[in-house]
Amino acid sequence: MGKEESDSNKRNEPMKQFLSKGIPCKIHNCVQCCIETRMPLTSFDIERISKQGYDIKDFVVKRKRERQLKNRNGRCVFLGDDGCKIYFFRPIGCWLYPLVYNENNGKGIIHDFCPYGHEFKVTRDDIEKLYALIKELDKKE
Repeated sequence: MGKEESDSNKRNEPMKQFLSKGIPCKIHNCVQCCIETRMPLTSFDIERISKQGYDIKDFVVKRKRERQLKNRNGRCVFLGDDGCKIYFFRPIGCWLYPLVYNENNGKGIIHDFCPYGHEFKVTRDDIEKLYALIKELDKKE
């Protein structure tokens, strides 16, 4: 492949975007990860969302020993017509998605469920936040 052809391929590839910005989701109007969500919540997530005026019983469901975002009619309770109603206060797992922890190899990977996962840039800081999240979620409450 010549330099000209290589440059052409690079121009056709989308520029990778930081996870926390969620730009590919916004560009493509994608909310796929908000449908039938099983997003785990930390105590910090719950506290931060509650401080926005939301009652815990309206957005938290307990499954086994894990607290997760509640779904209503198969959609995250915070998913509105224009996207996430708590976007700047969303759980850390939502900030990091589509980066998820692969239990089989113990590493952070881009979840293959996300149709635009290839458009995200993962930083060392993202990986560290993912491991901190896993550690926090593994604590016995």
